[in-house]
Amino acid sequence: MDSNGHSASHRIPLPLDLAWGFGLVVLLCLATGWLTTPPDLFYLLAAALYLGLCGLIIRAWPETRDFGWANRATLLRGCLVIVLVALAPFAGHLTDSLWLYGWMALLALILDGVDGKVARATGSESDFGARFDMELDALFILGLCIAVLALDKAGIWVLALGLVRYAFVAASHFADWLNAPLPDSFRRKTVCVWQIVTLLVAVLPPINTLFASATLATALALLVWSFFVDIHWLYQRRHHHDVD
Repeated sequence: MDSNGHSASHRIPLPLDLAWGFGLVVLLCLATGWLTTPPDLFYLLAAALYLGLCGLIIRAWPETRDFGWANRATLLRGCLVIVLVALAPFAGHLTDSLWLYGWMALLALILDGVDGKVARATGSESDFGARFDMELDALFILGLCIAVLALDKAGIWVLALGLVRYAFVAASHFADWLNAPLPDSFRRKTVCVWQIVTLLVAVLPPINTLFASATLATALALLVWSFFVDIHWLYQRRHHHDVD
């Protein structure tokens, strides 16, 4: 038996999981293309993003273990997020289809809680699953930032909402104490959800630039504060991390 409770003989090969994910991305792209008629670059971006995701999964997931239903739920959401991110640069040309984009983004947000419930129900929580979920959240937020920028609902500064975390990850390569594990935080989760909600609302047609910019600026201020709290906490304990 593996850690997810599957016998080796019933383990689904990882390439098969990635294959159905690719098929889902194709179907979502075709449906989106039929409804919104995006440029050909949209399809290339979606394919590149999914192949990149596959490469990261193959690199991080042990080949001898079943992928698990919780990770499959995350992959399902990931397929939708990838289509949304690939479509984001062309949001300014969607016009009447912006409502469809908003509904798709709302579905991606709702699905965010499914994988965690499946993991707890099956006893298959893992560091990989938590990281997989977190990276999809980061990509989703960056995609929504790009969509808001493409719609001229806010200035280029809005990209900071999606890039702050990537800047933190880049900094962790130079300051190893930033890699120490952080405790679970309701504050961190709340700020993340607030980011996504404000970005999602900003892309909707009735929302004007002033309202969108004001709410997004608030989200950015909360995000910077949240990262400051975490970085300060890690800095205070940097010597313990060095000893370990």
